[in-house]
Amino acid sequence: MRVNLLCVSVFVLCLAGCGAKKRVLQSASVVRPVDTLKVVDAVVPEANLALDSPIVIVKPFVDTLSPDQQFTERALTPEEKVQEQKRTGIHKGADWAGAIHYDLRKPNFVIIHHTSQNSITQTIRTFQVEHSKVSSHYVIGRDGRVVQMLNDYERAWHAGRSKWGQITDMNSMSIGIELDNNGREPFPDPQINSLLILLDTLKTKYTIPHTNFIGHADISPNRKDDPNVFFPWKLLAERGFGVWYDESFLIQPPFNFNPIDALKIIGYDVSNEAAAIRAFKRKYIIKEVNGILTAYDKTVLYNIYKRYY
Repeated sequence: MRVNLLCVSVFVLCLAGCGAKKRVLQSASVVRPVDTLKVVDAVVPEANLALDSPIVIVKPFVDTLSPDQQFTERALTPEEKVQEQKRTGIHKGADWAGAIHYDLRKPNFVIIHHTSQNSITQTIRTFQVEHSKVSSHYVIGRDGRVVQMLNDYERAWHAGRSKWGQITDMNSMSIGIELDNNGREPFPDPQINSLLILLDTLKTKYTIPHTNFIGHADISPNRKDDPNVFFPWKLLAERGFGVWYDESFLIQPPFNFNPIDALKIIGYDVSNEAAAIRAFKRKYIIKEVNGILTAYDKTVLYNIYKRYY
């Protein structure tokens, strides 16, 4: 009789113990890494374990926020913005099979700017604050110091509203180089020497045509004037970066020569003819920058035009 009572007691204790274990395990959670391509600070779904269950039962995670609401709590960092672009670039309705032959964008132009600021430190800071909405691949100081701020293959925000030939999105096609210069001063020799070395590297690495080294004023004649009239375009052309005219062989263009068509063929946006002429004269004539082409200006324009057409 005593043996039977002892057996019953042990059996009851075992049942109680198993029930307690099961209750403890039901409240346990499984923590897993959050996918970095998904919403930042996303909630990890809770997983409950039961002693008698061979699998993990995951509670469905319901996101009640709209995509817009998910990103209004704080400003995303540049890195998070890129991750979000990658995430939204995947079409969820299609199967995924990753290809192995691809690359990033290939730069085919170099756009040269002056900073219109007072120091390289100020410019670097400008490119690192959220509200400026502007950037460049390189900044070169007056002393020749070169600072790279973006990978060459990344798209900088340096060209803005611009056009060259039929290209209206120059940011996607170009590398931007900013020269530390307030816009009213010459460019020191150490700065130009560093620029020439950098241009040679870029031209060789990306096989950029010599005609595709241009200034910000070339692609935005309505609103920009950089680099200023002190910039040595002739020296750059002699080194293979850009185009200059043959000063010893200037001839009068033929009677049917259309200067506006010539500017357009070179690449200028001629929707504002006076602005296009000013940009051309700022670069090639230098001493007289206005919206009127003189007879001499036309000989220079014709000489350059013949190098493009």
